[in-house]
This record gives sequence, C-alpha cells and structure tokens, in this order.
Amino acid sequence: MKLTLNIEPGLIEQIKAVAKKKNVSLSKVTESLFRKEVENAEEPFRMKREEELPEWVKNLQISGDPIPDFDHKGEYGKHLEEKYGL
Repeated sequence: MKLTLNIEPGLIEQIKAVAKKKNVSLSKVTESLFRKEVENAEEPFRMKREEELPEWVKNLQISGDPIPDFDHKGEYGKHLEEKYGL
C-alpha cells in the first residue's frame, strides 16, 4: 500500500543514508520505525530490568542520609537569588 509523507529534506537524506548502510530499501527502514512505534505504544509500562539499564544509571549511588532539618525551599530561594540577583 502506498503512503505519502511530508518529511524535511535533510531528514530524508539521513534516512536514505541509514537505509543504504543497512542495505535495505527506504520503505523497509520506514516500516521498521513505524512497527517499533506501534509495538511501544501497545506495550504496557514496565520497569526495566537492571541489565537493560545504561551503565551510567547502574553507577549512580546514594550520597548519604538526607539531613532531617534541611530547608529545601529556603535553599532554592537562595539559589534563585544568586542566579537572577533578586
């Protein structure tokens, strides 16, 4: 089935380059992108397993216990004063 799409010329050239690199047609690349989009839309939200997470996320660490009487709003106010000179 044919479909007409309006896509920015620069993006079209990039998609063509991807298709050429993968040695497939532009239609196949486009179909693949649409298929992934449909599959993602139908897949319910789920938490990723640890092995699926990027390495930088795995390396995050909690710096310590929070300070019980820390004034978050006050500190944010100070930040805004410094940033914007209020």
